[in-house]
Amino acid sequence: MQGIFRSLSGKARQILSWGWAHKIRVAVVAIVLTMIAPHTVKSAIIDPCCAILAAGLSTISSALNSVVGGGLNRILSVEQTVRDFEQTVVWPQSMITQARALVGSIQGTYRQIENITHLPVNSASLPGTRQLEQNLLSRDSSQISQTSANYTAVYGLVPDAASAPAQVRNMIDMTDAVAQEAMKRAIEIDHLATLELQAADQINQSIQNAAPGSAPIIEAQADAWLVRANAYTQAATADLMRLRAIALANGGATIKFGAANTASIGQQVQDLLKRQ
Repeated sequence: MQGIFRSLSGKARQILSWGWAHKIRVAVVAIVLTMIAPHTVKSAIIDPCCAILAAGLSTISSALNSVVGGGLNRILSVEQTVRDFEQTVVWPQSMITQARALVGSIQGTYRQIENITHLPVNSASLPGTRQLEQNLLSRDSSQISQTSANYTAVYGLVPDAASAPAQVRNMIDMTDAVAQEAMKRAIEIDHLATLELQAADQINQSIQNAAPGSAPIIEAQADAWLVRANAYTQAATADLMRLRAIALANGGATIKFGAANTASIGQQVQDLLKRQ
């Protein structure tokens, strides 16, 4: 055993002697082996590359916070200022609440008006006139077709040719026609007025629950209904003008008929005097 140990010690001294004599070659071989040998994962604490990367990321983060973040903060500040202006000046909450309360009050007034328009005003007592009155106050356009029959039951038919002259029959027929037209139009307008009150009530409910930004849309809808209401008013005015026109025409026709009768009577008197 001691012989083997002496042999290994001698070989080691020989290798060291050779390495010292050829120290340059040994150094080159050691460098090559170090370069081709597998490397373990480097620690971020002692690795210069990781330190440089961390410094770069820190610089980018600082730039984002100071440049981009500063700009975003300014934009947020402007938006906050605009929002505060809208909430305090353009659409203040107190004024919105007050407007909604006003709409609710007006809505109650509309309902009172609707209830008043439906109060019974029937006054006829006879069966025929009661039926005609009920038809005229029905506020239902589907009953317009019954108006002529109910009118005839109360005011009678146009006299035949044997009962009245042609001029009188024409006046009666035209007067009846215009009177029935006005009655039918009154039923239509009553029905339209009911629908208009319902639309006004719906618009008021929408305004009461609407957001401030949607108010112009509801206002445009209300304006459209106002135009329709004005058209219905003009239609009613036209009916009144027709009634007035037929009254004037009847007055003029009566005068003409009287003048014609006077001339006829005068001619008959002259004929009698000539016979005498």
